[in-house]
Amino acid sequence: MRILLHVCCGPCSTAVIEQLKKEGHELILFFPNSNIYPASEREKRKIYAKKVSEIYGCEFIFEDYEHGAWRDFVSGLESEPQGGARCKKCFEMNLRKTALKALELGIENFTTTLTVSRFKKSPLVISVGLRVGASVGVNFLDYDFKKRGGYERSVELAKKFGLYQQNYCGCEFSLR
Repeated sequence: MRILLHVCCGPCSTAVIEQLKKEGHELILFFPNSNIYPASEREKRKIYAKKVSEIYGCEFIFEDYEHGAWRDFVSGLESEPQGGARCKKCFEMNLRKTALKALELGIENFTTTLTVSRFKKSPLVISVGLRVGASVGVNFLDYDFKKRGGYERSVELAKKFGLYQQNYCGCEFSLR
């Protein structure tokens, strides 16, 4: 099947793409991510995500950087802890953009690389994805990519491909 894959960064996408391609799926990578701060950090992550798309022979689509819109979307949640209500809103924004892009492209299925991270709560990401997908009319595929060594495999592949590996989720509030 064709899947629009929300990509948060190059390293996280490696093992996810590997698994989905082994299952025989056709992937288009999508990089919205206006949550990433500063703009130079987002650009670096976009460059390495594009590099991964080239390694695996996947089409790569990105959106313009709209950090102000993201800040407005999470307004009032700046003091939330990592993994809390702000993260849930952030997931919602990125997954909604992905679902709408899938709809625009005529792709019936989407998912995200976010669940490969050991720092993300997969049940939370999946619940947001399912809700967003249902509201838009696109099928969210509820993979938990960190299972069966997915995170470890992504680290291994990131090293193999010489990918930039960031040390925070991307949002300015996680830098604290």
